[in-house]
Amino acid sequence: MPGLLRGIARTAVVAGTATAVSNRVSRRQQGRWAAQAQAEPYPPQAYAPPAPAPAGDDVISQLKDLADLKAQGVLTDQEFAQQKARILGG
Repeated sequence: MPGLLRGIARTAVVAGTATAVSNRVSRRQQGRWAAQAQAEPYPPQAYAPPAPAPAGDDVISQLKDLADLKAQGVLTDQEFAQQKARILGG
């Protein structure tokens, strides 16, 4: 019976140590990611200068393309509104 208890105790110690180490590594990694996110913000996006407003069916296709870019998250609401106004000539 002492051998069985010793084995159970050893398993408990190993499991406890593994859990503690895993938690410490996770906390340290999250701290590094947070510091990196604060130190290196995303660079500003550069956009091409606006082109003259087209007429007819081309306007509809451009508005559809613009809506697709907004849906993909490429454009913000403000950028979408600016480009839409440019396409519509306003």
